[in-house]
Amino acid sequence: MKPRKLPSWRPLEQQVKRQASSLPSPCPRSARPQPPTSTLYRCPSPAVARTQPSLPSIRSYSSVPASQLLFGQPVHETHPHLLQAGELTPGITAQEYHDRRSRLLSSLPPNSAVLLPSASVQYRSGAVFHAFRQETGFLYLTGFSEPESLALLVKTGPEEGDFTFYLWCRPKDPKAEQWHGPWSGIDAARDVWNADEALDFARVEQGLVEALKGVSKIYTDGELSKYGVPTKIGNMLRQVAPGISIAPLRPVLNTIRALKSPAEIACMRKAGQASGRALTNAMRRGWKYEKDIAAFLDYEYHQAGLDGPAYIPVIAGGPKASLIHYTLNNGSLRDDELILVDAGGEYGTYITDITRTWPASGKFSPAQRDLYEAVLKAQRSSVSLCRASANVTLDKLHSITETTLRDQLQRLGFEVGGNAMDLLFPHHVGHYIGLDVHDVPGYSRGITLREGHCVTVEPGIYVPDDERFPKHFRGLGVRIEDSIAVGDDNPFTLTTEAVKEVVDIEALRD
Repeated sequence: MKPRKLPSWRPLEQQVKRQASSLPSPCPRSARPQPPTSTLYRCPSPAVARTQPSLPSIRSYSSVPASQLLFGQPVHETHPHLLQAGELTPGITAQEYHDRRSRLLSSLPPNSAVLLPSASVQYRSGAVFHAFRQETGFLYLTGFSEPESLALLVKTGPEEGDFTFYLWCRPKDPKAEQWHGPWSGIDAARDVWNADEALDFARVEQGLVEALKGVSKIYTDGELSKYGVPTKIGNMLRQVAPGISIAPLRPVLNTIRALKSPAEIACMRKAGQASGRALTNAMRRGWKYEKDIAAFLDYEYHQAGLDGPAYIPVIAGGPKASLIHYTLNNGSLRDDELILVDAGGEYGTYITDITRTWPASGKFSPAQRDLYEAVLKAQRSSVSLCRASANVTLDKLHSITETTLRDQLQRLGFEVGGNAMDLLFPHHVGHYIGLDVHDVPGYSRGITLREGHCVTVEPGIYVPDDERFPKHFRGLGVRIEDSIAVGDDNPFTLTTEAVKEVVDIEALRD
């Protein structure tokens, strides 16, 4: 598949800034279909329009304005404060979702199909469930965020747009929805989410038999077996698709997902900006307990218009900073300690990932300052290399960062021979970010960074109570992390509002 050609970085950065402040409608009002009794509309491209089946002139809801209907997720007509006209999810238009499907299918061989099972509701205990989170590949290609659904994309020809989009979901059921909350229904799957064929999930097996005729290869990341036993989806495919070969979807989809569009970067910039401000506001205050910082950040995210936290934060006081994924967040904080906070919010399911370390008292001790400055110098240097012209991979960036940290630590009197760096800097310097905190799993860190890649840069030093290391540094842990969009000649820091210079951190309490 040919890689996407993105515009030069400066225009892209300008597009991101424009979209982050005011996301425009994807097409002029005159181009939108205008149902006479409903404001429900989307902006199909010519390719979408070409594949749409003829629709009956009257829907079951056509006599009711769409703004008065209930859907399984926000739509512009019911939630104009969250979605611009033409968007299916915050910041991402129906057109962009169609283009993603088209790009994926055009990269596959003839007679291929993509099968996307939805996520299931996950239960905390008994009847208590977690907030639903759609399977990432399903969400990326459809924008549809409901359980008990399945999408199928069938390639029908050699050109971009030559495919059929099937979506099986739950039909409207007022009695069930009274108990479980609204879901969108089959008509909305067709009219809002632009499915060519919208069908009842209860009849998915019968529908797949017909839809898969002529298909010779199915790409899917659905779990087909567990502990050696076929799953429900695995058994279903055995029944409806005997003789059709199955291949993993992830390697193909990752190459598309890894390079972010301007709209995706705008979502991540919004999340990064609000999250950075929240962290800076947290640094302004004195804190007695880790849990209070976690609660404060959660509140700040929501107040800023984000969806909420992107992940369980790390709020680590003192020596607990050396526990990379410490998430108990139930300890007390002392004025002579550093506080390490790894936290970020999400917007439209796009995440940001930030870590800041600051003194609980508001002022660094000499040892705290020296170790912090060593990590900051390495972080600044590595961020500057997040550009296509630097011709680096994440693995190469890690090696460069480790070398810089080693040099800085030697100047502070550390003995860094043997396995010292494995103890002091035990994790990788970065990972890809996007819809997931660790985005595009399986996508190699050995790939040269290109414009549109989005990564973290997060060097850290964690000094154990070990006689090999200077006594005044033992028990200190420092990590500094930003989310970065890779540019052509310049990195675009998505989290710059989170202050990190020593003078700026200390000035917050003045």
